[in-house]
Amino acid sequence: MRVPVELDPDVDDEAPTGDTITVYDKRHYVTYLRLLDAKAEGADWKEVAQTVLHRDPVADEFRTRRCWQSHLQRAQWLSREGYRKILEQAVANKL
Repeated sequence: MRVPVELDPDVDDEAPTGDTITVYDKRHYVTYLRLLDAKAEGADWKEVAQTVLHRDPVADEFRTRRCWQSHLQRAQWLSREGYRKILEQAVANKL
């Protein structure tokens, strides 16, 4: 089953955890890339949360920061380890 990647989707309060690639992950690849780019550029987390995650750090700073941290951690996992699973799934789907 192919899952469409969305360019600017809304996000859950927390990103998935664990060592499997989820449907949520597949839909949020662009979100994860944007978070990694922002981190590399040293962007302010509040601005990133508002722009990328559609969260308001002024209205609920704790919840927004937790959301940002969760998604950034997932993005970092995907870039370090999870990408291997993406490749394995792609190969398996070709067989």
